[in-house]
This record gives sequence, C-alpha cells and structure tokens, in this order.
Amino acid sequence: MKLVFMETDTLGDDVDYSPFYDLGEVVKYNKSEPEYNQERVRDADIIVVNKIPMNEETLKYAEHVKLICLTATGTNTVDFDYVRRRKIAVTNVKGYSTRSVVQHTFALLFYVYEKLSYYDHFVKSGEYAASDIFSRFDMKFNELFGKTWGIIGLGEIGRGVARVAEAFGCRVIYYSTSGKNTNSSWERVDFDVLLHESDIISIHAPLNSATEYLIDEDALKKMKKSAVLLNLGRGNIIREEALLKALENGEIGGAGLDVISAEPMLPDNPLLQMKDSTKLIITPHIAWATVEARRRCLYEVYENIVSYLRGEERNIV
Repeated sequence: MKLVFMETDTLGDDVDYSPFYDLGEVVKYNKSEPEYNQERVRDADIIVVNKIPMNEETLKYAEHVKLICLTATGTNTVDFDYVRRRKIAVTNVKGYSTRSVVQHTFALLFYVYEKLSYYDHFVKSGEYAASDIFSRFDMKFNELFGKTWGIIGLGEIGRGVARVAEAFGCRVIYYSTSGKNTNSSWERVDFDVLLHESDIISIHAPLNSATEYLIDEDALKKMKKSAVLLNLGRGNIIREEALLKALENGEIGGAGLDVISAEPMLPDNPLLQMKDSTKLIITPHIAWATVEARRRCLYEVYENIVSYLRGEERNIV
C-alpha cells in the first residue's frame, strides 16, 4: 500500500511520521506543484492532502486511490460528486485545534484591546527609560469585566471562547448564522442586536452563502465605535475594503484577523494600508498551528487511516 503526503509543509517539520511507515510505503512532498500533482498521486492508494483540489483533474490517472485524508476540517477542496462516483472515501480531522484557536482568539484581542504594540514600542524605543514617572497611560484601554462578547458561530470553538470570555466576567451573546443553533447556556440574539450591543465580536463560523461578506460596510457602521472585531473563521466573512474604511474612520475600535480573503496574502490586499498596529493585527492563519495541535492533527489522520483499513467509518465525510 502506498501513502502519498502531498503538502507536508502545511504540518511543519516537527511532527512524527514514523507510525505511517508501519502501514505501507510512504512518499512525502513538501508542497503543491500543480504541474506535478497529477503524476505524484498516480500510484497512490491513500492521499494525505490539505489545500490541493481533489477533483477529476488531479485524480483521473490515480486508478488505485481508495482514501483521501484531509489534514483540515473543511472539505471545500473535494469534488464529492466525482470522488463518490469513483467510490473514493474521504476523511477529515475535527477538534484537534479547538484549544489553540480559542487561545489565539484572546491573543489577538489583547494585542489590540490593551494597545500592546504602542506600549512595547514605548519601552523598547528608550522612551520609558527617559520617563520621569513609573507608568504610562496615554493610550487608554479597558477591562473586559462587564463587557458584552458577541460570538458569530457557536460551534465547538465558539463555545470554548464563550467559556473563557465568561471567566473574564463578560456577558456572552451569540448569533446563529443558520438560524438553527440554539444553546441555552448563552443568549441567542439577532444579528443587529449582536452588532449594536457587543464590545467584542469574534467570528468562528464557516464560509457559506449565509456568512459570505456578513460583515460589510452596513454591519460595521452598526457596531460600537469602541468595539473590537476578531475573525478566526474565514476571510471572506468580512469585506476587507469596508473594514479598512471603518478602521481609518474610527467607526470601530480595532480588529484582529487570523484569516483573510486570499492566503497567502495578495500584495494588493487593502488591509496592508493599515500600518497602525494599535488598530489592526493580522496573523498568517496560525491560530490552529500550535505544536500540540499540529501533532494531534497528524495523529488523527493516522487514526482515520487505521480505522478505514479496519472497515470502520471514523471521520468519513
């Protein structure tokens, strides 16, 4: 049996592949190279992949493939009509990054909320050493206690964020983008209420017809001028041109993003114009990528393969 890993760079160089060698021949490619991907999977029985499209173009000569293992939760890269006609099973990974994304949500928040970039620069520039007082508070910031935290997308990650927000003394409200999610632990509100009442809004929703550009110019205008917007869902939930305008005009207090419209970031992304780090922090889709989460991800792929070989349907999508 031949296992082909197509994008090992997406998991880093500090994860352990040794268990896979007990399952069969292992071939690893570090990144996608579209002109070679078709040939690389030609003899594969199992393909482990992240972003490469799993469609007829990629798979048409892969006559032996029985299983595609995604090293991600999202399945939008898979042409399910095609793979099901071919009777190719597909698995994904779930829950491996929840703790990491919750942690990163608060890392983004506090960087902006407490104006940490300003105060870090104040110290490292030598200004603090030249100061005649022991503290500095010309950039004002507030406590989280008593604030309202609005969540868009109350899945496993959203619920984790809600629990931590409550530990900081926040009132938690949420908006269900599908209209079907009801959780008695927190207050469900409509979208306008969430926009008007929240001091912090964090997005943990998938990208679909209900969420694409959900946060547009109109939505941003309804938010508090002091509010912080966090996106750890998908980039195109926010209209980036509108966000830039809102930040420049002081319509909201700040934003923290781990996802953007195109990844890697395009050179003409409008958000690159915002140089003020007290208003905006962008990280390169790393919320999921703690050492522990990446190792859990690969281990879950291994478990998915072993379960499939046993005839079980673990994480089949």
